[in-house]
Amino acid sequence: MTTSTATTPSRAPMTGFAAQVLLIALLALTAGLTLGGGIAGITYGVVLCGLLGMALQRSGMTFLGWANLVTFSRAILAGGVTALVTSSVLGHPVPVWLLVTIATVALAMDGVDGQVARRTGTTSELGARFDMEVDAFLILVLSVYAAVTYGWWALAIGIFRYAFVAASWALPWLNAALPPKFSRKVVAAQQGILLVVVASGLLPFWAGAGVLAVALGSLTWSFGRDIAWLHKASQVRAAAQTRWSSSHREPVLAR
Repeated sequence: MTTSTATTPSRAPMTGFAAQVLLIALLALTAGLTLGGGIAGITYGVVLCGLLGMALQRSGMTFLGWANLVTFSRAILAGGVTALVTSSVLGHPVPVWLLVTIATVALAMDGVDGQVARRTGTTSELGARFDMEVDAFLILVLSVYAAVTYGWWALAIGIFRYAFVAASWALPWLNAALPPKFSRKVVAAQQGILLVVVASGLLPFWAGAGVLAVALGSLTWSFGRDIAWLHKASQVRAAAQTRWSSSHREPVLAR
């Protein structure tokens, strides 16, 4: 990729952080963020840009690229959602229309970065991981907003993936690659959509609770199916390894 279509990685995180600070400042002026909300948004920006800078350095990428810039923009919008939700949790009412609008734009851009990467031939492991982490964090923040009204059980929607990652530290077989499944993508995409619908406040309480139950139920089904597949695959690998080891020991013992 040429320098005319990308930003140097050393400059991109700093530019992104400046954009994050600007967004938080605009939200403070228009939505009246609490001090806690502003701090949460800025802290998010510091962590986001710091981790991105380190990831770019580790991957040896010379340029960030257009696809990752789209993902970075989504991540910055997620920081705005974080500031608004934090203010709301702290008891300061925030404009629901503003929260829903920012979250909707961030979700709508989800498919753009992947298309840009494929059309420009710039798909990368970093880009895929970056996109996934932004999605996961945005869903976590939206689930916190829903949990304030519907109960903290709704927070399970956002915690699910992080619990899976934590479990993989103790159970390495969970880190194995999964076969592509369209249904997995559908379930993942619907989480953000359903959470935004609930956040809009347009649904009566019982309907909102039902939507959250559908989101959590589909997520439980999707993760449960993947975990079962990974466990079965690990058993198959273990059995194959045992057979291989046995077949190589028998000639030695015969001597």
